[in-house]
Amino acid sequence: MFNCPYFTPNNFRSLEETSYIRIFHASPNAPAVDVYLNDRLVARNLKYRDFTEYLKVTPNNYNVKVYPTGNSTTPIINTSLSVGKNQILTAAAIGLLDNISIKVIEDPPVPIEQGSVMLRVAHLSPDAPRINASLANGNIKFDNVDYMEVTNYQKISPGLYTMEAEAADTGDLVLIVPNILLRSDKFYTIYIIGLASGTPSLQVVIPLDGNSYIKF
Repeated sequence: MFNCPYFTPNNFRSLEETSYIRIFHASPNAPAVDVYLNDRLVARNLKYRDFTEYLKVTPNNYNVKVYPTGNSTTPIINTSLSVGKNQILTAAAIGLLDNISIKVIEDPPVPIEQGSVMLRVAHLSPDAPRINASLANGNIKFDNVDYMEVTNYQKISPGLYTMEAEAADTGDLVLIVPNILLRSDKFYTIYIIGLASGTPSLQVVIPLDGNSYIKF
Protein backbone atom coordinates (compact mmCIF):
# COMPACT_ATOMS: atom_id res chain seq x y z
CA MET A 1 0.00 0.00 0.00
CA PHE A 2 1.29 3.44 -0.93
CA ASN A 3 0.28 6.56 0.93
CA CYS A 4 0.67 10.11 -0.37
CA PRO A 5 1.17 12.50 2.58
CA TYR A 6 -0.14 15.53 0.74
CA PHE A 7 -1.91 15.48 -2.59
CA THR A 8 -3.03 18.63 -4.34
CA PRO A 9 -3.89 19.22 -7.99
CA ASN A 10 -2.40 22.68 -7.75
CA ASN A 11 0.68 23.14 -5.61
CA PHE A 12 0.07 26.90 -5.41
CA ARG A 13 -3.27 26.65 -3.65
CA SER A 14 -3.38 27.66 0.00
CA LEU A 15 -2.48 24.89 2.41
CA GLU A 16 -5.23 26.24 4.65
CA GLU A 17 -7.80 24.82 2.21
CA THR A 18 -7.51 21.27 3.43
CA SER A 19 -9.60 18.13 3.53
CA TYR A 20 -8.81 14.46 4.09
CA ILE A 21 -9.76 11.28 2.29
CA ARG A 22 -8.96 7.61 2.75
CA ILE A 23 -9.62 4.72 0.37
CA PHE A 24 -11.34 1.54 1.54
CA HIS A 25 -11.43 -1.71 -0.46
CA ALA A 26 -14.81 -3.26 0.38
CA SER A 27 -15.59 -5.14 -2.85
CA PRO A 28 -15.63 -8.80 -1.79
CA ASN A 29 -14.66 -10.41 -5.11
CA ALA A 30 -12.41 -7.71 -6.55
CA PRO A 31 -8.64 -8.20 -6.70
CA ALA A 32 -6.10 -5.99 -4.99
CA VAL A 33 -6.18 -2.56 -6.63
CA ASP A 34 -4.14 0.52 -7.46
CA VAL A 35 -5.99 3.82 -6.98
CA TYR A 36 -5.31 7.09 -8.78
CA LEU A 37 -6.63 10.59 -8.06
CA ASN A 38 -6.32 12.83 -11.11
CA ASP A 39 -3.95 10.22 -12.58
CA ARG A 40 -1.64 10.33 -9.58
CA LEU A 41 -1.10 7.05 -7.71
CA VAL A 42 -2.32 7.30 -4.11
CA ALA A 43 -2.71 3.63 -3.17
CA ARG A 44 -0.86 0.58 -4.46
CA ASN A 45 -1.89 -3.06 -3.98
CA LEU A 46 -4.82 -2.19 -1.73
CA LYS A 47 -6.42 -5.49 -0.72
CA TYR A 48 -9.96 -6.35 0.29
CA ARG A 49 -10.72 -5.13 3.84
CA ASP A 50 -7.82 -2.65 3.79
CA PHE A 51 -7.85 1.12 4.23
CA THR A 52 -5.26 3.69 3.30
CA GLU A 53 -4.34 6.34 5.81
CA TYR A 54 -6.17 9.63 5.44
CA LEU A 55 -4.62 11.57 2.57
CA LYS A 56 -4.50 15.34 2.84
CA VAL A 57 -6.08 16.93 -0.24
CA THR A 58 -7.24 20.35 -1.36
CA PRO A 59 -10.98 20.84 -1.94
CA ASN A 60 -11.64 20.17 -5.61
CA ASN A 61 -13.24 17.82 -8.11
CA TYR A 62 -11.20 14.67 -8.63
CA ASN A 63 -11.14 11.89 -11.17
CA VAL A 64 -10.85 8.51 -9.48
CA LYS A 65 -9.49 5.53 -11.38
CA VAL A 66 -9.17 2.09 -9.85
CA TYR A 67 -7.17 -0.65 -11.61
CA PRO A 68 -6.37 -4.22 -10.71
CA THR A 69 -2.88 -4.02 -9.25
CA GLY A 70 -0.23 -3.96 -11.96
CA ASN A 71 -2.72 -3.34 -14.78
CA SER A 72 -3.12 0.32 -15.73
CA THR A 73 -4.85 -0.27 -19.06
CA THR A 74 -8.55 -0.60 -18.26
CA PRO A 75 -9.88 0.75 -14.94
CA ILE A 76 -12.58 -1.17 -13.10
CA ILE A 77 -13.75 2.19 -11.72
CA ASN A 78 -13.51 5.54 -13.52
CA THR A 79 -15.59 8.18 -11.78
CA SER A 80 -15.58 11.67 -10.33
CA LEU A 81 -15.42 12.75 -6.71
CA SER A 82 -16.11 16.17 -5.25
CA VAL A 83 -14.25 17.15 -2.07
CA GLY A 84 -15.46 20.20 -0.17
CA LYS A 85 -13.58 22.35 2.30
CA ASN A 86 -12.84 20.85 5.72
CA GLN A 87 -14.26 17.43 4.90
CA ILE A 88 -13.11 14.05 6.20
CA LEU A 89 -14.13 11.35 3.72
CA THR A 90 -13.87 7.62 3.15
CA ALA A 91 -14.13 6.53 -0.50
CA ALA A 92 -15.17 2.88 -0.39
CA ALA A 93 -15.01 0.57 -3.40
CA ILE A 94 -18.20 -1.46 -2.98
CA GLY A 95 -20.32 -4.03 -4.80
CA LEU A 96 -19.31 -7.08 -6.77
CA LEU A 97 -16.65 -6.71 -9.44
CA ASP A 98 -19.10 -6.61 -12.35
CA ASN A 99 -20.95 -3.71 -10.70
CA ILE A 100 -18.24 -2.08 -8.61
CA SER A 101 -18.56 1.58 -7.64
CA ILE A 102 -17.40 4.20 -5.16
CA LYS A 103 -19.44 5.05 -2.07
CA VAL A 104 -18.34 8.28 -0.36
CA ILE A 105 -18.85 8.39 3.41
CA GLU A 106 -18.23 11.53 5.45
CA ASP A 107 -16.95 11.63 9.02
CA PRO A 108 -18.97 14.66 10.18
CA PRO A 109 -17.50 16.98 12.83
CA VAL A 110 -20.23 16.36 15.40
CA PRO A 111 -19.54 17.05 19.09
CA ILE A 112 -18.65 14.22 21.45
CA GLU A 113 -19.31 14.13 25.17
CA GLN A 114 -16.09 13.67 27.11
CA GLY A 115 -15.59 10.08 28.22
CA SER A 116 -18.08 8.65 25.72
CA VAL A 117 -17.90 6.98 22.30
CA MET A 118 -19.75 7.83 19.10
CA LEU A 119 -20.67 4.77 17.02
CA ARG A 120 -22.46 4.18 13.70
CA VAL A 121 -23.02 1.37 11.20
CA ALA A 122 -22.36 1.27 7.45
CA HIS A 123 -23.99 -1.57 5.48
CA LEU A 124 -21.71 -2.39 2.54
CA SER A 125 -22.56 -6.05 1.90
CA PRO A 126 -24.07 -6.28 -1.61
CA ASP A 127 -26.18 -9.40 -0.98
CA ALA A 128 -27.13 -9.00 2.68
CA PRO A 129 -30.70 -8.02 3.59
CA ARG A 130 -31.69 -4.97 5.56
CA ILE A 131 -30.37 -5.48 9.05
CA ASN A 132 -31.08 -4.61 12.65
CA ALA A 133 -27.81 -4.31 14.56
CA SER A 134 -27.57 -4.03 18.33
CA LEU A 135 -24.99 -3.77 21.10
CA ALA A 136 -25.07 -3.62 24.91
CA ASN A 137 -27.84 -6.23 25.19
CA GLY A 138 -30.00 -4.31 22.77
CA ASN A 139 -29.66 -0.91 24.42
CA ILE A 140 -27.93 0.47 21.32
CA LYS A 141 -29.89 -0.26 18.14
CA PHE A 142 -29.44 0.50 14.46
CA ASP A 143 -32.65 -0.65 12.79
CA ASN A 144 -33.57 -1.29 9.15
CA VAL A 145 -30.12 -0.49 7.80
CA ASP A 146 -30.16 -1.12 4.05
CA TYR A 147 -27.32 -1.73 1.62
CA MET A 148 -25.17 1.40 1.15
CA GLU A 149 -26.84 3.11 4.11
CA VAL A 150 -24.75 4.78 6.82
CA THR A 151 -26.52 5.45 10.10
CA ASN A 152 -26.16 8.47 12.33
CA TYR A 153 -23.78 8.23 15.26
CA GLN A 154 -25.12 7.06 18.60
CA LYS A 155 -23.49 7.67 21.96
CA ILE A 156 -22.27 4.64 23.88
CA SER A 157 -20.02 4.13 26.88
CA PRO A 158 -16.47 2.89 26.25
CA GLY A 159 -15.91 -0.80 26.80
CA LEU A 160 -15.92 -4.27 25.27
CA TYR A 161 -19.04 -5.22 23.32
CA THR A 162 -20.68 -7.92 21.23
CA MET A 163 -22.65 -6.86 18.16
CA GLU A 164 -25.56 -8.92 16.88
CA ALA A 165 -27.10 -8.34 13.45
CA GLU A 166 -30.44 -9.76 12.37
CA ALA A 167 -32.28 -9.70 9.07
CA ALA A 168 -34.80 -6.89 9.51
CA ASP A 169 -37.61 -8.74 7.74
CA THR A 170 -37.26 -12.18 9.34
CA GLY A 171 -35.34 -11.70 12.58
CA ASP A 172 -32.84 -14.36 11.51
CA LEU A 173 -29.43 -13.87 13.08
CA VAL A 174 -26.89 -13.18 10.32
CA LEU A 175 -23.82 -12.06 12.23
CA ILE A 176 -22.34 -12.05 15.74
CA VAL A 177 -19.15 -10.08 16.42
CA PRO A 178 -17.68 -10.39 19.93
CA ASN A 179 -14.89 -8.41 21.58
CA ILE A 180 -15.45 -5.03 19.97
CA LEU A 181 -13.28 -2.64 21.96
CA LEU A 182 -14.50 0.96 21.94
CA ARG A 183 -12.21 3.54 23.53
CA SER A 184 -13.38 6.77 25.09
CA ASP A 185 -13.50 10.06 23.19
CA LYS A 186 -13.41 8.30 19.81
CA PHE A 187 -15.62 7.94 16.73
CA TYR A 188 -16.05 4.51 15.12
CA THR A 189 -17.91 3.07 12.14
CA ILE A 190 -18.84 -0.61 12.06
CA TYR A 191 -18.48 -1.43 8.35
CA ILE A 192 -20.46 -4.58 7.49
CA ILE A 193 -18.83 -6.15 4.44
CA GLY A 194 -18.54 -9.50 2.68
CA LEU A 195 -21.31 -11.77 1.47
CA ALA A 196 -24.31 -13.22 3.28
CA SER A 197 -24.38 -16.12 0.80
CA GLY A 198 -20.86 -16.71 -0.45
CA THR A 199 -17.17 -16.21 0.15
CA PRO A 200 -15.77 -14.11 1.75
CA SER A 201 -18.41 -14.38 4.44
CA LEU A 202 -20.22 -11.55 6.17
CA GLN A 203 -17.86 -9.73 8.54
CA VAL A 204 -17.04 -6.33 9.97
CA VAL A 205 -14.12 -3.94 10.04
CA ILE A 206 -14.13 -1.20 12.67
CA PRO A 207 -11.55 1.51 12.00
CA LEU A 208 -11.12 4.66 14.00
CA ASP A 209 -12.88 7.47 12.15
CA GLY A 210 -10.86 10.52 11.20
CA ASN A 211 -13.03 12.93 13.20
CA SER A 212 -11.52 11.31 16.30
CA TYR A 213 -8.25 13.13 15.73
CA ILE A 214 -8.40 15.38 12.64
CA LYS A 215 -9.31 18.92 13.60
CA PHE A 216 -9.77 21.98 11.40
